[in-house]
Amino acid sequence: MTREEALDSVRENVENENSVKHMLATEAIMRALAKRFGEDEEEWGLAGLLHDIDVELTEGDMSNHGKLGADLVREMGVGEAVAHAVIAHNETLGVPRETMMDKALFCADPLTGLITAAALVRPDKKLGSVEAKSVRKRFKEKSFAAGANRETIAACSEIGLELEEFMELSLKAMQGIAGDLGL
Repeated sequence: MTREEALDSVRENVENENSVKHMLATEAIMRALAKRFGEDEEEWGLAGLLHDIDVELTEGDMSNHGKLGADLVREMGVGEAVAHAVIAHNETLGVPRETMMDKALFCADPLTGLITAAALVRPDKKLGSVEAKSVRKRFKEKSFAAGANRETIAACSEIGLELEEFMELSLKAMQGIAGDLGL
């Protein structure tokens, strides 16, 4: 499956533009992580782009979110490694995160929200004016972007990254697609 086909599938299944932007941001971070670790950027990018493809189909039912998504990506012909990352990113399902890609998707997913919120409180509301140190500062404020689970983000240690490096790499990745994110 090409990236364009995957994006078309996302747009067919997800109407909420903010959800689509979240998936694009997660894709960018996953590509950057793959590059950092010498992994397959296309495969990791697809995992990021497709990880929430079922978010509207499951209507917020966390007992199905990820299961349906994994089935959908399998039907699309995406590899089993991506399907496993999709199902394993929802810890409610209890599917163990086994691979680097599984673990990377798990911690990248909530970080997009923290970084986006850090941009939205800036006067210009642009990612370009966000610095990694401000993301780290906001990380410590539990009430800021409260939905961005700090423990999940800190699981970046499972892929061998310090929190600071993970945040910096992720911010740069999202800044690289700021136009697509409207930020």
